[in-house]
Amino acid sequence: MAEGERLAGGRTDMCGALRAADAGREVVLTGWVARRRDHGGVVFFDLRDREGVVQVVAHPGEAGAYGAAQGLRGEFVVRVTGPCRVRPEGTANANLPTGEVEVAARRIEVISESLTPPFPVEDRVEADENLRLKYRYLDLRRPEMTRVLRDRHRIFAIIRRYFDERGFVDVETPMLTKSTPEGARDFLVPSRLQRGKVYALPQSPQQFKQLLMVAGLDRYYQIVRCFRDEDLRADRHWEFTQLDLEMSFASEEDVFEALEGMFVRVWTEFLGLEVPTPFARLTYDEVMRRYGSDKPDVRYGMELADLTETFRGSGFRAFARAVEGGGVVKGFAAPGAASWSRKELDGLVQEATSRGAAGLVWIGFAGTEVHSPVARFLADEELAAIRAATGAGDGDLALLVADREDRTNVALDGLRRLMAARLGLVPEGTWAFLWVTEFPMFEWSDDEGKWVSTHHPFTSPATEDLAPETSRARAYDLVLNGFELGSGSVRIHRPELQSSVFDLLGIARPDAEEKFGHLLEAFRYGVPPHAGFAFGLDRVVMLLTGRDNIRDVIAFPKTASGIEPLTGAPSVPSQEQLDLLGIRLR
Repeated sequence: MAEGERLAGGRTDMCGALRAADAGREVVLTGWVARRRDHGGVVFFDLRDREGVVQVVAHPGEAGAYGAAQGLRGEFVVRVTGPCRVRPEGTANANLPTGEVEVAARRIEVISESLTPPFPVEDRVEADENLRLKYRYLDLRRPEMTRVLRDRHRIFAIIRRYFDERGFVDVETPMLTKSTPEGARDFLVPSRLQRGKVYALPQSPQQFKQLLMVAGLDRYYQIVRCFRDEDLRADRHWEFTQLDLEMSFASEEDVFEALEGMFVRVWTEFLGLEVPTPFARLTYDEVMRRYGSDKPDVRYGMELADLTETFRGSGFRAFARAVEGGGVVKGFAAPGAASWSRKELDGLVQEATSRGAAGLVWIGFAGTEVHSPVARFLADEELAAIRAATGAGDGDLALLVADREDRTNVALDGLRRLMAARLGLVPEGTWAFLWVTEFPMFEWSDDEGKWVSTHHPFTSPATEDLAPETSRARAYDLVLNGFELGSGSVRIHRPELQSSVFDLLGIARPDAEEKFGHLLEAFRYGVPPHAGFAFGLDRVVMLLTGRDNIRDVIAFPKTASGIEPLTGAPSVPSQEQLDLLGIRLR
C-alpha cells in the first residue's frame, strides 16, 4: 500500500505489512484465521490477508478478546484491534516477514464464519487439481496462489508502462467478430438478431491491428483475451491473454528492438536480472538441423547430427531402408549415459515410439567396447562415423532414429529435452532468448491436401519467389528456454501480392472477398508498410514465476478436458435459449 493511503473497513494496516518499526502502535487488522493454537490458557492465531500473515495473541486478561479467540476456527473472517508489539525474546519467527512482531488482541470481532474447507488453505497442499479448481476461490486464497496473481499484475503493469513510454496506443478490438482462418478452430457464438449466423471469438486481433495501421495509429498495443479451440496441454489454454502489437513503417529490426527492450525491462524490474541484448538469432533451417525443433532449448548441448549419408546402402538394413524410402538418420550423444540399465534404455525406446518414431537405436561407448543390441550389424567405419558426428566420447550414449524427417525430429527433440532433465544438464537461472527467423512461407498439409501458410496468409514473403517449396517469409518467432513465446512478421501491404498469396493457398477470389473483403478493401485506400508481433503472456508469467502448468497463473482456468469445475461450464442450454437463437442441438 502507498504511504498514507487509507484502507477500507477501518483497517490501519495489512497483516503482512507489520514490522518491528510498528511496535507500540494501536492497529486494526482484518483477515482470515489461518491457524489457531491454545497454549496453556493463551490463544495464538495467525491472521492472513493478501500481504501475508501476522501472529495474534489473546490473553485471559482481555476477557472479551480471549473468549472470542477460543471460538475461532480456520478461515473465519475477523477484525482484530490491539497494540503491535515486539515478540518476547526467543520467540521471533525468522521465516516470516512479520516474525519479529505480534498483535496483542484487545478486541476480536467475528465478521463471518466458515465451514471446514475441503483442503488446507496453505502453500503445501496435496489436493487433487479438480478439487482445487472446484473451490478455486479457496485455492487462490493460498499465499502462493495469491502471490502468483499479484506477480501477474506486476508483470502486466511493467509492460503497459514500457509501451506507453514509447508512444504505443492501447486500443480495444472486438470480442464478437467474423470467423476467418487463423490456424485453429474458432469458438462460435450464435446470433439472436441475425438468425442462422454466428460470431467468432477472436483467435487474435490480427486483421483489426492491421486495419489500425491503415487508420493511421502508427503504433498499437493491446493486452487482449484470445480464444482457440485446440487441444490443451501444460503450456496452452483455450482462453489466453496475449500481448499484441503492430508498428507502421517498421521492419523486422524495429520489432526486435521494441520487444527486446520490453523483455529487458520486465526481467530487470521483476527479477532484478540483466538480460544481454541483442538476443541470439538462428534461421529456421539451422534450428531444425541442429535441434530438430523450431523452438529449441539452447541452454545445453546434445545437438543433432545427420548420419543419413553414412547409412545409405548400409548393411544395417533397418537404417538403409529408411534412407532408401526418403527418410533420414539423425541422432545425438547423451554424456555419461552409457552405463544406464537395460530397463532405462528400453524406456527411451518407448519414449521415441510414443512420439511417432519407428524406433530408436541406442549405442553405449565404453573405452574400446560398444554396447548395443545392433552392434553386430554395424561396420567399424559406421561406428566411427557415429562417434565423430555426435561427438560421443567414452561413457557416452548415442541415440539414433531413422524415419521420415518430421517424425525423426519430433522424437529426437523430445528425447533431447528428456535426457537434459535426467542428466542435470539444464542450468538453473539461465534465460536463453532466441529469435528464429527465415521461416518457410508455406508448408504442406497432409490433412488438407494443399499448401498452407506457415504463419498466416498476411505474412510478407522475403523475396519475389513464391514457389511453395522454396519461398521464405519475413516471419520470426521468439523462443525462451525451449518455449515458443510468440511470433510475428512483416505484413503484406500490396493488394496484388496479397491476392497472389491467396491464389497459392487455394483461396478463390470469391472466398477471399467473403473472408477478408474488409481488409482488402481497406488496402485500396493507402496502407503503410507494417509489422507486428504477438506472444502469450500466460506462458511468460508461468516461466517468470517458476510454475509448471499454465493453469496455475490463470485465475479461473478450465481443466484439460475443457471443464470449469467451479461453475460447471459448459452447460446444457435450455430449450427457450435455443428457440431464441433459432438452433437445435444434436
